[in-house]
Amino acid sequence: MSQIEKINLEEKFAKFSDHWSPKVIGQLNHQQVKVVKFQGDFVWHSHENEDELFMVINGSFTMELRDKTIEVHEGELIIIPRGVEHRPIAKEEVSILLFEPGTIVNTGEVRNQLTVEKPDHI
Repeated sequence: MSQIEKINLEEKFAKFSDHWSPKVIGQLNHQQVKVVKFQGDFVWHSHENEDELFMVINGSFTMELRDKTIEVHEGELIIIPRGVEHRPIAKEEVSILLFEPGTIVNTGEVRNQLTVEKPDHI
């Protein structure tokens, strides 16, 4: 049996300062648990095969969808179903906890300077 340890989110967020670059902090079945910091505008994208869960730990952000905009605040989460085009925007830095399959690429079908093919484990 592997060693079971608690994870301190504040300590994990303190280990990095870059934006839009998810870091893996754990595994849950076939899901990865990640932390990421957002600031500014991300790219419009979707994920053909994966749903995503974004939970705000500190701050707030806007999730733009093609038909509406949703404000997500500290202590709230939003689930984006596979195939739904979306774009997160954060006017100020926000700290996010992500639950998503290990197969997911952060920019979905889009490949650009923000794409992280294999996120770091911290």
